[in-house]
Amino acid sequence: MTDERFQRTELIVGLGIAGNVGLALLKGIVGLMAQSTALLADAAHSTSEAIRSSRKSNKRISISTILLSLVILLLGVEMGFSSVKSLWTGGDQAPEVYALAAVGVALLAKELFFQYTYRLGKRLKDEELIANARGRRSEIYSTLVALIGVTGALLGQYAGLSFLYYLDPLAGLVISILVIRKGYLFVKDAIHTPPNEAWQQEDAADFIAAVQAIKGIITVDDLKAREQGHYVIIDIKISVNPRASVWEGHELSKKVKQLLMKRYQHVSDVLVHVAPYDAGFPYKHNVDTEHSEFPSVVH
Repeated sequence: MTDERFQRTELIVGLGIAGNVGLALLKGIVGLMAQSTALLADAAHSTSEAIRSSRKSNKRISISTILLSLVILLLGVEMGFSSVKSLWTGGDQAPEVYALAAVGVALLAKELFFQYTYRLGKRLKDEELIANARGRRSEIYSTLVALIGVTGALLGQYAGLSFLYYLDPLAGLVISILVIRKGYLFVKDAIHTPPNEAWQQEDAADFIAAVQAIKGIITVDDLKAREQGHYVIIDIKISVNPRASVWEGHELSKKVKQLLMKRYQHVSDVLVHVAPYDAGFPYKHNVDTEHSEFPSVVH
């Protein structure tokens, strides 16, 4: 079940990345054809979201992370210059009307994906899916800004109010600022986040200590914690009395999962592997009397 849960989250993230890439292509092509600065800026915003989501969720500083951050910054700066140029030299025409249809399709697609992910997370009580859905809210806001800009410019065309033409490049400028801010925060996060290895050592020690306090568990043979967004998934192997029944091993694994998820709010899932204790390869040097008697009853 836990593997299925992780795979489902990975699928949602993958669909989100693919959706952002598709929407970026749609808005970019239509934006060029319809001469809409707002739509082009929103395409840059979707591209930045796809880049951000495709980054692996870890705290390790890497060249690729910083390069991706700089790409987002450059996208924002480029669209900002383009918007300012349009404001300075433009204002003589509105985008083509089909730009409005492209914005509507993008807005509907984003809202449907948000609602689906959020409700699925609520139904399955999956905090990771809920957090993923909430993190995508900013994508909808940028498209709303583009909608206002394109709609205002088109209204100006039909009403004969040429000053409303400036709403399209103005919306593009606002969205470009959002992209620049996203890139800045991305760079800041990449540079100032401590190394992943140090984080793992600290939390792993706490996790092991908590699990070893459970009666019926003799040793913790292995523990790995991997980050998924703002949450942590733990993969742990415990040893129990070789004479313990399958039911007792199952109950102990349930206790381990419930303890870690209840005590540590950032733990979204725990994968527990139960193995018989091998006295020839002890994990701990100081095994207390209770553990040395190989307790087989789940308390």
